[in-house]
Order: sequence, then C-alpha cells, then structure tokens
Amino acid sequence: MALIVHLKTVSELRGRNDRIAKVTFRGQSFYSRVLENCEDVADFDETFRWPVASNIDKNEMLEIQIFNYSKVFSNKLIGTFRMVLQKVVEENRVEVTDTLIDDNNAIIKTTLSMEVRYQATDGTVGSWDDGDFLGDEALQEEEKDSQETDGLLPGSRPSTRTPGEKSFRRAGRSVFSAMKLGKTRSHKEEPQRQDEPAVLEMEDLDHLAIRLGDGLDPDTVSLASVTALTSNVSNKRSKPDIKMEPSAGRPMDYQVSITVIEARQLVGLNMDPVVCVEVGDDKKYTSMKESTNCPYYNEYFVFDFHVSPDVMFDKIIKISVIHSKNLLRSGTLVGSFKMDVGTVYSQPEHQFHHKWAILSDPDDISAGLKGYVKCDVAVVGKGDNIKTPHKANETDEDDIEGNLLLPEGVPPERQWARFYVKIYRAEGLPRMNTSLMANVKKAFIGENKDLVDPYVQVFFAGQKGKTSVQKSSYEPLWNEQVVFTDLFPPLCKRMKVQIRDSDKVNDVAIGTHFIDLRKISNDGDKGFLPTLGPAWVNMYGSTRNYTLLDEHQDLNEGLGEGVSFRARLMLGLAVEILDTSNPELTSSTEVQVEQATPVSESCTGRMEEFFLFGAFLEASMIDRKNGDKPITFEVTIGNYGNEVDGMSRPQRPRPRKEPGDEEEVDLIQNSSDDEGDEGGDLASVSSTPPMRPQITDRNYFHLPYLDRKPCIYIKSWWPDQRRRLYNANIMDHIADKLEEGLNDVQEMIKTEKSYPERRLRGVLEELSCGCHRFLSLSDKDQGHLSRTRLDRERLKSCMRELESMGQQAKSLRAQVKRHTVRDKLRLCQNFLQKLRFLADEPQHSIPDVFIWMMSNNKRIAYARVPSKDLLFSIVEEELGKDCAKVKTLFLKLPGKRGFGSAGWTVQAKLELYLWLGLSKQRKDFLCGLPCGFEEVKAAQGLGLHSFPPISLVYTKKQAFQLRAHMYQARSLFAADSSGLSDPFARVFFINQSQCTEVLNETLCPTWDQMLVFDNLELYGEAHELRDDPPIIVIEIYDQDTMGKADFMGRTFAKPLVKMADEAYCPPRFPPQLEYYQIYRGNATAGDLLAAFELLQIGPSGKADLPPINGPMDMDRGPIMPVPVGIRPVLSKYRVEVLFWGLRDLKRVNLAQVDRPRVDIECAGKGVQSSLIHNYKKNPNFNTLVKWFEVDLPENELLHPPLNIRVVDCRAFGRYTLVGSHAVSSLRRFIYRPPDRTAPNWNTTVRLLRGCHMLCNGGPSSCPTGEVVVSMQPEVPVKKLETMVELDATSDAVVKVDVAEEEKERKKKKKKGVSDEAEEEEPDDSMLDWWSKYFASIDTMKEQLRQHEASGIDLEEKEEMDTTEGLKGPIKSKDKSRAAKEEKKKKNPGPGQGPEAPEKKKAKIDELKVYPKELESQFGNFEDWLHTFNLLRGKTGDDEDGSTEEERIVGRFKGSICVYKVPLPEDVAREAGYDPTYGMFQGIPSNDPINVLVRIYVVRATDLHPADINGKADPYIAIKLGKTDIRDKENYISKQLNPVFGKSFDIEASFPMESMLTVAVYDWDLVGTDDLIGETKIDLENRFYSKHRATCGIAQTYSIHGYNIWRDPMKPSQILTRLCKEGKVDGPHFGPHGRVKVANRVFTGPAEIEDENGQRKPTDEHVALSALRHWEGIPRVGCRLVPEHVETRPLLNPDKPGIEQGRLELWVDMFPMDMPAPGTPLDISPRKPKKYELRVIVWNTDEVVLEDDDFFTGEKSSDIFVRGWLKGQQEDKQDTDVHYHSLTGEGNFNWRYLFPFDYLAAEEKIVMSKKESMFSWDETEYKIPARLTLQIWDADHFSADDFLGAIELDLNRFPRGAKTAKQCTMEMATGELDVPLVSIFKQKRVKGWWPLLARNENDEFELTGKVEAELHLLTAEEAEKNPVGLARNEPDPLEKPNRPDTAFVWFLNPLKSIKYLICTRYKWLIIKIVLALLGLLMLALFLYSLPGYMVKKLLGA
Repeated sequence: MALIVHLKTVSELRGRNDRIAKVTFRGQSFYSRVLENCEDVADFDETFRWPVASNIDKNEMLEIQIFNYSKVFSNKLIGTFRMVLQKVVEENRVEVTDTLIDDNNAIIKTTLSMEVRYQATDGTVGSWDDGDFLGDEALQEEEKDSQETDGLLPGSRPSTRTPGEKSFRRAGRSVFSAMKLGKTRSHKEEPQRQDEPAVLEMEDLDHLAIRLGDGLDPDTVSLASVTALTSNVSNKRSKPDIKMEPSAGRPMDYQVSITVIEARQLVGLNMDPVVCVEVGDDKKYTSMKESTNCPYYNEYFVFDFHVSPDVMFDKIIKISVIHSKNLLRSGTLVGSFKMDVGTVYSQPEHQFHHKWAILSDPDDISAGLKGYVKCDVAVVGKGDNIKTPHKANETDEDDIEGNLLLPEGVPPERQWARFYVKIYRAEGLPRMNTSLMANVKKAFIGENKDLVDPYVQVFFAGQKGKTSVQKSSYEPLWNEQVVFTDLFPPLCKRMKVQIRDSDKVNDVAIGTHFIDLRKISNDGDKGFLPTLGPAWVNMYGSTRNYTLLDEHQDLNEGLGEGVSFRARLMLGLAVEILDTSNPELTSSTEVQVEQATPVSESCTGRMEEFFLFGAFLEASMIDRKNGDKPITFEVTIGNYGNEVDGMSRPQRPRPRKEPGDEEEVDLIQNSSDDEGDEGGDLASVSSTPPMRPQITDRNYFHLPYLDRKPCIYIKSWWPDQRRRLYNANIMDHIADKLEEGLNDVQEMIKTEKSYPERRLRGVLEELSCGCHRFLSLSDKDQGHLSRTRLDRERLKSCMRELESMGQQAKSLRAQVKRHTVRDKLRLCQNFLQKLRFLADEPQHSIPDVFIWMMSNNKRIAYARVPSKDLLFSIVEEELGKDCAKVKTLFLKLPGKRGFGSAGWTVQAKLELYLWLGLSKQRKDFLCGLPCGFEEVKAAQGLGLHSFPPISLVYTKKQAFQLRAHMYQARSLFAADSSGLSDPFARVFFINQSQCTEVLNETLCPTWDQMLVFDNLELYGEAHELRDDPPIIVIEIYDQDTMGKADFMGRTFAKPLVKMADEAYCPPRFPPQLEYYQIYRGNATAGDLLAAFELLQIGPSGKADLPPINGPMDMDRGPIMPVPVGIRPVLSKYRVEVLFWGLRDLKRVNLAQVDRPRVDIECAGKGVQSSLIHNYKKNPNFNTLVKWFEVDLPENELLHPPLNIRVVDCRAFGRYTLVGSHAVSSLRRFIYRPPDRTAPNWNTTVRLLRGCHMLCNGGPSSCPTGEVVVSMQPEVPVKKLETMVELDATSDAVVKVDVAEEEKERKKKKKKGVSDEAEEEEPDDSMLDWWSKYFASIDTMKEQLRQHEASGIDLEEKEEMDTTEGLKGPIKSKDKSRAAKEEKKKKNPGPGQGPEAPEKKKAKIDELKVYPKELESQFGNFEDWLHTFNLLRGKTGDDEDGSTEEERIVGRFKGSICVYKVPLPEDVAREAGYDPTYGMFQGIPSNDPINVLVRIYVVRATDLHPADINGKADPYIAIKLGKTDIRDKENYISKQLNPVFGKSFDIEASFPMESMLTVAVYDWDLVGTDDLIGETKIDLENRFYSKHRATCGIAQTYSIHGYNIWRDPMKPSQILTRLCKEGKVDGPHFGPHGRVKVANRVFTGPAEIEDENGQRKPTDEHVALSALRHWEGIPRVGCRLVPEHVETRPLLNPDKPGIEQGRLELWVDMFPMDMPAPGTPLDISPRKPKKYELRVIVWNTDEVVLEDDDFFTGEKSSDIFVRGWLKGQQEDKQDTDVHYHSLTGEGNFNWRYLFPFDYLAAEEKIVMSKKESMFSWDETEYKIPARLTLQIWDADHFSADDFLGAIELDLNRFPRGAKTAKQCTMEMATGELDVPLVSIFKQKRVKGWWPLLARNENDEFELTGKVEAELHLLTAEEAEKNPVGLARNEPDPLEKPNRPDTAFVWFLNPLKSIKYLICTRYKWLIIKIVLALLGLLMLALFLYSLPGYMVKKLLGA
C-alpha cells in the first residue's frame, strides 16, 4: 500500500528565484529538488511515495508548501496547499489544479497542478500505466526506505504485512525482479513451503506476465535474460575472484625512445639552440646548432626504466629548447613542452610519429608559442612491438598545424589555466612516531600529543607544491590551496596528492591518492572542466602499527594495493582558464600556496550512522604455517573496528539539528525504540573469538565452526553519499551482465556452438535495457546540499553516455549477423571498458572493508572488499553485488610478500556473509543468509528484535555426497627442471580434501578418476543449497620426491546439486565435463576438464544415490574411473606423424646429444621415431612417416593434447629426456576428407569468372570451363620493361592513378612547379636498384595511406594481405577507385592533362617491401613442415624474469595428421598415391643438400644507441653453421640508421646448417664489440616451402638493366616444374602470348627487347603472369613469394622482448645441384654526387637602418651579407661591408662558393666531420639542402647586429621577384602563392628575395631585400669552368659602385657643418650666445660703474 503524489508544476510565481517544494503526509516530509532561477513557472515533475501500513482515513491531510530557496538564510514561504484525502480514498486517483494560500490564509494567484494516487491494502489500485510497475519514478523515489518508515505510521505494527507482499516491494523494479517474484522469499522465522519451485520455470513467467497485466511487453524479455534466470543462478552467493595477485606494483621493463628531428620558428634572434630531452629525472641533450632558428638534429635518444607501470606512466617527458648553452653557462630557456608517459602509451601503437611539439615558455604565460620541435616519441613495454612507420626519404613538406604532438581530440590552441587543489583537512591519521619519547614527556610534563606532524604534498605535471605542517595532530586542519599553472587540457593525466609526516630525519608518506583528471572532467561539447569536491578521499597503505622500517612503505607511496585504511583527506579541485591578455596576471608558472576559504562541515554530506554486519560461515584452507596458534578474524571499516592499531575511538557525532530537519530527527529518535537506549549499548564486535585450527590435510588447516557461526558488527559514522555509490553500482551491474554475456559469446565462438549471434543480440538487448534503467534510477536528485558540482556534472555526462550507449546497443543489435559477430564483439568490449571507466567514482564516501586474519595478535593475511559492493539499497539495481550474499574470499599476504609464488598459496579461504547499510535500514540485515538458524545475542541485547547477534546457530543441516570426476588437465605449468611436471590435483570442499593420483612426467595428465567425498554436512535449507552450493576449490600440485609439493595453479567450480527428491536423469544429470581455466597468480596456467555433482543423501541413506558402478581399476590401486555417462564418447582415429629432423639441440647435463629419438604420445598410445645415429652428421630421420591408432573423443574440443618428447639414447640402455612439447590442440592437424558431393572447385571457377567480368567490365568470351586471366598491358609493347605491375586488371592504369595522385600532392606542395629529374623519361642507365626500392617504399606508404583513407582498420588490412586467392584483381580495382576518389577530394580544379602522369613514375619496376618478417606473411612457412619448440626447465615464476625463449632446448621438425578411420575409399585412389607416405604425399627427400645462401642486407633503422654519445658504430655479422662473417672493417661511424647495401654469399648444407643469424654489432676502438641486436631466420622451412621462398618472383621479366632476372631458372622453367610437382595439367604455351595451366588461361606480351633494342619472341612474360597468379590454380595453388625486402626486428637476449631496431634484408637460396646463379645484384649505397653552388650577392635594398651617425645623427647601416649551406655553419661566408648606407641600399657583387655532396634520392646533403677533437673518425651527417642568407649590421666595437634572414630549401623555394618593388614579405611566409623552383632542375636562378626577422610581438617583419643569383654546377663542370671567391680571379666580378659616404668630411664640409649647427647643437648655441651676451652686459656694467659714480659724485 502506498500513497503516491506526482507534483507536476507550480505556475504564476512572482520574480526570479530558486524554488523548492516540501510535501508532508502523516508528519513525514519530502523535499523536491531545487529549481534554479525559475521565473513564473516551476516545473517540478517529481514523484513522492509514502508506504503506508494502515489504511488511509478520509480525513487525513496532505500538505504541500512552496518556498523560495536560499543557500544562506532560511527558505521563504510562498504559499501552501492543503488537501483532504477523502476523494483520493474513494477514487484511488485524483488530478488537482488549484491555487495556494499564503501565511494569512489569503488566496494568492499562484496555482499548483498535481496527481495523487492511492494503492489500498486490498490490492485495488488506481488505473496503472505500464511505467508504474516497470520503473516509473513513482516506485523509485524510495529515498526513505519503506521498511524504515513502516513502523512509524499511525496504527501500524512492525510486521503486519504478509511476507509475499514485502518481497513484492523489495525486489527491484525491472523485468528481472518481476520474474523473481515468482519465487516468494519468506521471513526467516517461517519454514518455506515445500511445493514451490526453487527455480522459475517458463510457465511461471507467463503467469507472471498475466499477473502484471500489460506490464511486461513480450519484447522486453529477451531470451538471454530468461535463460540467465532459469539456469543455475546464484542469489545468495557472489562470484569469487579467481586472480590472486595484485598486478599493479610489479616492476617491468620500459623503454622510451625519442627522436628529435628538427625545430622550426624558434623565437629569438640569431640563436644557438640545443634541445634537452628529459624523462623523469634523466636528461639528455642534442648537439648545438649555431645561429639558426630552424635547426635540424635528427638525433635519437633512448631511456631505459625498470619500474612499475603506475610509476612509469606518471613520469613526465619534457622537451625543451635552450639557447646558447655551453660548459660555462646553462643557457636561457626558449620554451618547453611536457606530457606524461601514459599519454604516449595510450596512443595507437604507443607512439607519436613525426609530430610537432608546441613550445611555450613556463615563465611567461602571456607570450604565446615559442616554436615547434618535430619529434618521434615511443614508449615500449615488454612484449609490445611498435610498428614504426617505414622510414623512407622524407620529402613531405611538413604541415605543422596538421601534425601537432597532441593526442586525438586535444585542441591545437591550448590555453593557460590555473589548477586549484584545495586541501581542507584530514582525519584518522595513524601514529607516525614511536611512543617512547612521548610517554616520557607525558610522565614528566603531562602533555599528551598526537604523534604525527602531517602536511600535504601535491605533484602535478612535473611540479610539486606542499601545504604547511600541522604539528601533532591526528585531525589536522589546513584550509590551504596549492595552485598550479599549466596549459589546458593538460597532457598529464594524474595528479598525486600525498599526506606526509614531517620528520627531522626524513619525511615519509602516510598515504597517497591519485586524481585521474579524465574521471573528473569531460571534454565533450557538453563537457565540463575538471572539478572535484569538496569531498573526502580515502587513503590506503600499509598496516597502521608504526615501525621504524616499514616493509610496506611502498604501499603508502601509492604503489600496489593498500592493505589497510590510513587516513581520509577532504579536498577540492577547481580549474580556471586564464585570460593571458590581462595585465594583472602573474605570468610565472611557479607553484603557489595560499589560504583557501574554509567550507562547512556539512558540505560533504550529513553524517549518518552506518551498520556493517558480517557472519563467518566457514574458514578453511588456512596455510599450515599459521596452524599452531589460535586464529581470529578482524573486520574494519575505516578506523572503526580496528582494535589493534586504530587510533583513539572516533567519537560518534550526534545528528545535528538543522532547520527544516526537525521531523527527520524525531523520526530517528522514534525508530530506535526497539534498540533500547541510543547511548551505545550496541557496542561494536569487530573480531571473531580466537579458535585453534584443525588439520584438513598436509598443507591446510580449517577452523571447526560446525553449526556455530561467529558474527561481527560495527557501527560507524560517515557522510551520507550513498547516491554516488548507488549510481556506480547500477553501472557495475550493467557492466557485469555485459561482461558475462560477452564471455558467453566468446566461449560460444571458441567452442563453435551454434547461434552465438543470438546470444549477442540478447546481450545487447540487456545492455540497452540496463542503460534506460539507469536513466530512470540515477536521476533521483535529492536536492542534497552536499552534492558537489562534480556529482551533478558526472551524473549528466553518465546519463548522456549511457543514453547514447543504449541507443548504439539497440542499433548494433540489428546489425549483428552471423559473419559480423566478431567485429561487433569488439565494439561491445569498448562499451564494457567505458562502463567500467564511468563506474569508478572519483569522490569516495565510505572506506573499503578489510578482513584480516590475526594470529598471536599479528596481522598475517587480508582481503579487501570495496564498500560499494556491500551497500544495501531498496532498489535492486543499486544493491552492491556482494550485499547480503555469501562471498568466498581468499586472503592474501600484504604488499610485496604477495608477489610471486609465495603470494599464490592461499593463506585462508573464507565463506563470509556481509551487509552494510544505514543503521535505520538494518531491519533485514540477515535476509540473505542461508536459512535455518537461531540468533545468539549478547547479554544486553536479549529480547531486542533488531539487536545484532554475536553468533548464529544452525539447526538445519543436510547430508550430501560430492563426486568429483577429474578427467584430465592440459597445458600445465612446467615445475621440474626437465620441463615436465608430476601433477596431481587436490580438491577442497568445505573442510575436506582429497587428491588424485600423481602422474609422472607430463604436462597433460589424464587422471580419469572419480573422487567421492562422504558425510558432508551443509547447514541451511535444502532448497537453498540446491541453488547456492558452496564452491569447490581445485589446486594442482607437482609432486617432488624431496620437500613439499609445488603449487601449479588453482581453479574453482560449482557442483551440480541433486536433491533427494529429484530423479537422476537428463537433462541435468549426468553432468557434462567442462573446461575450467587454471590460474597461477594472474597468469593462466592451463585447463582442467572435470565435472562435479553434489548428491543429497535422503532419509533412506546412500541407497538412493546412483550406484558407483565403475570397475575398480586394480592396476592403479583402488581408483574409481570416471563413470560411463560422464566420460566422453570415443571413436577410432589414426594419427600419422611425419618425422623430418631435430635442430639446435642444446647440451643435457653438460653432455652433448648424440643419438636422439622422438616419442609421440596421445591418450596413452604412441609411436617412436627411428633413431638418429649421429646427430652431428645428419640430424634428420631416415624413416619419414609412422602412424598409430588411438581412441579419441568424438567431440573435438575434448581431444587430449599430443605430447612430443625427445630422448637421448645413451650407453647401457639409459635414456635422458632432452625436451618436450605439448600440442594442446590437435584441431589444426585434423584431416577431414573432402565431401565429394559438394562441387567445391566448380564454385571457385564460377567466382573467378565473375571476378573476371568485374575486371574487364563485361562478360568474357572464352571456351567454357576455362578462366582467362588477361595480362595484356594497355601501353605499347615497346615500353615493356617499364611497365608496372601486371595484374588481372591491367594494372598499368591503376598505377598511373596512384602516380597521378602523388603528382598532384607534389603539385600542391610545389605550387605548380614541375617535379624532379624523373620528369623526362628516366634513362635506364640512371636507374639502379635503389630507384626501384624507393619507388616501392613510396607505393607501400601510398597503400597504407589509402587503407587509412578508406577506413579499413589494420587487422582487416593484414587479412587482406594474407588471404590467398580471388581477391587480388578485385582489390586492385578498389584501390584505383579509392585513389580516384581521394584525388577528387584533393584537387577539384582541372588543370592537368592525363599525359603528364603517364610520364611520371609509371616507369620503375617495383618489388614488395614487407614491413614485417617474411614468415609472418606466409604463415611461418609451415605449409607442410611444422616446427615444434622443445622446452625444458621450469616455467619462470616472475613474469619478467624468464621467458619461454630461455627454456627452448631445440626444435623438432615434422608434422601430424589426424583422421577418423576408415577413410572413404576414393581418397586412397588418387593417382600416384604412395602408401608409405600416407597423407604426406609428394614431400621432398630429407637427405642433406648443399645450398648457396645469398644474404642482401639493405639497411638498419632505429638502432638502440650503444655508445655514451647516444650513437653507435654498427657493422653486420652473419653466422650460419660454422661460417661466421664479421664485416668489421666496414663499420659505419656514429649512425643509428646505417645504410649497409651489401650482399654476402655462404655455402651451407641443409639440414646441419639451417639457422641463419644476422646480427648488428657496435664497433668499439677499445674492448669487445657490443651486440646491438640480432635476428634469426630458419632457412630450411623457407627452402622446402611450397611458397617457393628460395628466390622471389619479380614483377616483370627483363634480361638486362637494373631489373635483371636473378633466378637461374627462367619463369617458364619454374612454371613447368611447379606443374610437374603438383601433378597439374600444363603448361601449354599457345601463340600470341597465351599459356594454359589446368583450366586457367593466362595471356600477356609475347616479345622481349634485348640490350641492343632487338625484339624477339618469348614465353617468359606469360609464364611469369601465371606464376604471379599461382594461387588461383585449383588444388595446388598458393601464393608464391614475390621479389621483396623484409623488415626484421633486432632483439637482444639481455633485453628480452624489446625491439632494438630493425633490419631490412632479403635472402636468396640456390641449390648447388642446379645451374649456378649469376653475380649478386649491386645494392651498394648510392654515392652522393659532388656539386658546387655559386651564389652571387648583387645588391640589397630597403634594409632597416640600425645606427645613428655620431656627428650627423643620420640613420644608417653598415651592411654585409652572410651565407651558408644549412648545417655547414662553420663554412659561413661573409661579403665585405657596405658602410654607411643611408637608404638601406647596398651593393656587393660578391660571390660565395659552396661545394657539397648531395644524395638526390633522399634530397639530403651528406657531410662528414669529426664530432670533436677527440673523435676517432668522421661522422657522416645527412641534412636537408637549405641555403641561408642573412643581413647584418657591422659594428666596430660591439657585436654585429643581426637584421634579417631567409632560408631557401634548394629543392623547393619561391622564385625570386624580378625587381625589388615586386619582392614582398609574403613570398617567404608562404601566404602568397609563388611558384616554387628547384635549383637541381633550374640550375640557374636570379631574383630578389625578402629577408625577415621577428619583432617584439613575435611577428615577422620585413627587414630587407637581397638580390642574388644561384648557380648550381656538378663538380666536373665546376672544374672545367672555375670562378674566384668574392671578387677574385678567375672570372672576377666588377667592383660595386658605392657612394663613398665614409669620407663625407672632405667631400662636403659645409654640408656637414651646416648639419652640425642646424640640427644637433642649435639650442645649445643659442643658450651659449645668450649667456655670453649676459656676461658681456655685466662686464660692461662693472666696467663703466666707477666712471658713472665719479661723474655722479662730482657732478661732472
């Protein structure tokens, strides 16, 4: 029964204000949420619900008050509405719209509209709509618990309701809960009626649907959810967590590699920049480049780390540019850029490649950007392989803005922002000091101080700030804020907040919390800036007892999982974006600490009393080390319950009275009537009574709880922030369901069950329902004062995310088809990650619960349970997943002790029931326990209903028998040094354990044994045990003769339960064998195949149980095998084994292996190979094929593994095991005879024909049954050699498209200027192998680009590359189409004829450049010969210590074929069937064969530096058998990207010498050379492979020139041989270039041209076209290896798994019994060509005037011009000085000469110079060809002033202007579209160019113009036509005609004087003249005075 009020709107309000409504009924009030800034209408739209226990009387009133809400003052009442409920009681539903009355009962205008409903006791109800039952707010607004309030309403008693009805409300409101209602849960006191089904059957669902009226839309019940319910669901147990080890804290290897390529646009004049690269605390510097703003470095730095991932990803990478740093001064910082390692690691491929980092100055944030640095940054962890984009000639003109070094989604203009981290206060700090001194002080002075001096330190983006120290305080109060200034969004993801204890000696961390900025902000368009709190965060770390040396100190630093609560800290975070134009802003980014405004205590939520209850149902598997002393378990939450080392008891805060809360408080007071006095009688009981363990077996003990289960309970007080946890729980529930579903789907795909797509649709359906459910539940906006901004924003963004996820799931569901399941599964995994990310709540509330096992008052092992998992809620979805459930916990050792094998043994296994919720909701805290117990209460709680028990006594117990059918295990862990194990399994159930027998020396034991556990007593109701049996733990051990057995792994299982009254019959019984994944630590360690059944022993004893009728297996002792119904059904199979040979066997016990033999075993049967009599001489077997027959299960998934073991036969009949290999799945070796009914090859033909029509655009006319593959090129035959790829679609056209597009790209770049010298038809003599190589690399890049453009993701791309067969022609067609589309996008304008691209690039033949190893493209060349690694020795324990590589002791080569016998008749009838070879027909002989191996090493890239200077001196070393070539003399000095270009010939004999090692060493002058890395190639598999990897098939056949055919066999001979070997009809060569092979016809050109241009007929072209399409030949076809270069990673055994660089090479092999091959190709590196660049500086104009003339004061400049070719700055050349230019005009006629070496292919200048005076030899640098011209003002005494510069890239620079007038600044900045020219094409260029410099505001300004002439000559031309430097002979330039302003005195003295007098000293002269006049007057006066006086006196 309930009264439901839906308040809709309040209208006609006055003014603008925040509004709130209060609704009261029976004295209980609800508040609505606050509506902010509403004007005349307040749209509340909120529902309130009062559960009522007694019928509502007609005279009862409902009151609604509307207030203006105020945060500070009390709310101001607007008006009230009161309503008598008479009409509601009569009609059950009333809608009302009425006016309000004010304080004086006067009617006011404001009207209110609402709806009231009443659901009466008798079940009658107002008209419900669907929503009411399934998730309308009406039912959700249960913020105040229904049970909680039931007892408070007038006339009600606590349990007047029927149990059924109660559960009706308790169940959550969803489809699921509606279903569960069928299973009524009764009160504990009532025995359950026996006749109710425990599991809901389908019919019940229908009844339910009827019972709910139309509540259940049939569509909403997806099949998935129904099956999930009806299968054996657990509602009283939660899933145990199988992975034991915390993986976070374990250190791993990381490598950060950074290449600094160049810098551009650095701010500052004439600087000498150095780049400093800093990772964490390591700094490295590049070399210094002099006076340039765009230095080119191309330097590579590597930083190696061995730390845990958390530490690694928080390290900061900082790239800064420093100006003029040298030994004496540190230089000035130009700008820096920083990001954390985690940002790089989360990039695709863990790297940024060729991106531009924006530099900014941290000391001057108003300055704007300071330049760009182009770099590559990559972070590699162990086992990551980075795909480096292929390094080829980097011609791309860089688009800086488009390639910024920023993650996806970060805007390029980042703004400066302030991050305010507000630290308010902390609580519950541990003691951080020995109490010794304190006790002395206390004794003497009587002062009692807290023993900790805390302060808070915050780390962010490489900076740290700290608060003040609060002396001696466990509850310090800071109210300070730490302010960081950084760019926003920051590229550092985490902020570290640490409470530290200040100490005189060293400060230690008390606890650490990481704030993940991604979780507290959202970058979407409706996103929000990072914000947090004010909120409490909990910190966990080591145990709280203080010791001087804390072994778990790392935990306090935030590494690893904390094992105890340390403290909680109240903090807040806010971000303010700065307006940098504001002048008042302090522009430094120093960290500041300032006072923060304190916040009120209640801002984090109202303190509520929480109640935690726990019952220990079982404690077993206690490690025997702890078995001798009594054991007790302690449960803590925060510091509550911690009696050993908690602090002073946290005092209980009384609920404070707040205005408007009076009713609330009264309610609480009333509700406690049954608890007796509130004063704290309910003391906490947090630990179980001590008890001595009893022995279970040799390893484990258990506590004999039997029927008396101890309980604990704890009261604690926390701010009430349950809503946060509820929302997280809802999302967790959705995610758990999703994860379970996805695992199901994966399992279905793996085991090939039918219809995985249906299950996936069900999962998606469930997901979208869950998302909608979240939307309806989570928005219970309580209008809490304590909701922070983050709470509101997160809620909004979670709702948006889940809403869109729900919609995506819906639309995905429609797209799930049979063939798309896998792709869609991948998308769903993304959903899962997102949900998990969203569910992680950044603002904590209640701390986690810790369970500690204590022995002798010492803490031994712990488990940690997140509090949200235990939290109670009335709404089912919000309930924690372990709340009121029995959870199986495995206790583990704390901290580092839990790592490795020590941490894998279980310390104890607990069955623990936990419940956490508000004290006032705790009525039902026992509801989830197994039924049938009586409570035992403490003395003071007797008779009080809700007083928690201290133990439970079970009165009901059931007897069971458990049968464990242990069939077999596979892929176990190797625990012995032999590489095998002696495994046995130990099965634990409750407190019993049994073992299987030990099987010696196997990793795949088939125990086939049934273990029977008798006399099992389980407590609780029988029906509950059926659904929720306890779990079974199975541990696998390795038996050792000495010492105790080694732990090998563990898994869990749940038995299938049969009650006494059930029949033992299908469908449930007998149980099926299932695979259980075995875990060892966090790693998987095999699978167990077993079945478990738990059978109830009824009243008549064991007689009712199914008989154990299996024969006792007497040979094995009294062992019962698995009974017949359960063990798999077998049928007869034959296993044929091909024994080829053994390779690379290592020594065994120091003795060499001499006479090895291979034993093959499968399911107890097996076969032995013949003996190899002398392994050194010939390691191959002489009998190739043997077979044996064996009974295997029909179900292929249950097939046992096949074991391969190699033994060495020693003298006297002794055998030694060398190594073994287990083939865990026979699947890939099973031969299924072809179904002759299916005309499968006809379909292929049909397909091909269809594809052919596609290609040629029409039906092809050809004889039926034949497929014509046309190869006719569409270019005239004359240009044949230069034709590109011959493909079924004449690919010449396609390639032209690619070229066209590239051309266009270049066109755009060069602004319409023609391309390189390849414009003209390339002369064959100019082309060499490198032309072909670079053209191929361009093609490869182009293809990658197109793949990206067409949105094909990489995995699909790989599939496209490896799929053999029909896709070829179609694919290339698509490619051309994509190219065309892209072209349209790029350049819509016309303006290019089709013939231009025809000329370009379509000429060069190409080869295939593989970005990976060749074998990865061709399935490891295991087409018929497989390689099995033989292992020996233990599997490594530390995951980082030993790798599988180190355990390999050799390799077995051979193959296996498994098939059912007998085979169908016709298989054996095939022509030429040789019965001795069985299924392995047509394999070559394995006699020794001599081969010429030719290795071509092209180049290496990204080598790991080996010398201190960050470089290496690499050379090649090659080893094959006994041959060891070290090319030491040809080392390449100081290069990390050396081009070797060498070939090596080695003669080898297979099989003895078949493993080729190509290594790169670093040459050292002193000491041994270091290995940089090596790569190993198995030549034998390549040699024998059907893919014909001996010599790659070229694209075209030519007999001379750079593309000469390398193979001694011509294409026609190869084709003939392939046809013969494959028994294929053909080849039949016809006229006009046709050849027929099988039923395919290939056509192609029929003539070839020799060196002299003579044409002669040939069949080679068509033969080659047939070879290139060999995969299309039916039955025998496969892809043949093309002419190629493969890229192989270099690895170093010292740094396993981390790539040390890459090597590009290819290998050709020629058998010696065939005709000899020709001379090797010449691939030696191109020599740079010598050039001379002559630059004549004629004149300058409009140069800015710097100096003031001393005498004349005129502005003038003494101009000179400096020039150099980029990089050769020491070779700079200056003109003479043009003194005293008054107009900025200068005349020079001065010539510079720059000789240089140039590599046209790479567009780089090559220069060699010694790095320093100490260098042994010269280093070769490759630098871009750029000419720099600068103008300077010469000064006699001070340094010259720099005026301006221009840099011209000689390959593409703007054409000079004809006159100085036309020359503008825009020419250089690229704003003006000037044609670009290349000096290498034009040879001679003359014109005017602008010179620029930056002004104070950092903008470019024009500072002058220079007229220059550039003339490029080759060295030979320059020798023939020499010229002089400056104005010297030969060919001198005439002297410039300069006005001689320097001698201005002599020439024009009057002018100078006039100037001096008139301008400079005019006023001075006037003043002097006036003064002189005055003096003269005075003198005259004095002079004439006496005379006058005499005159006056005498009267003369």
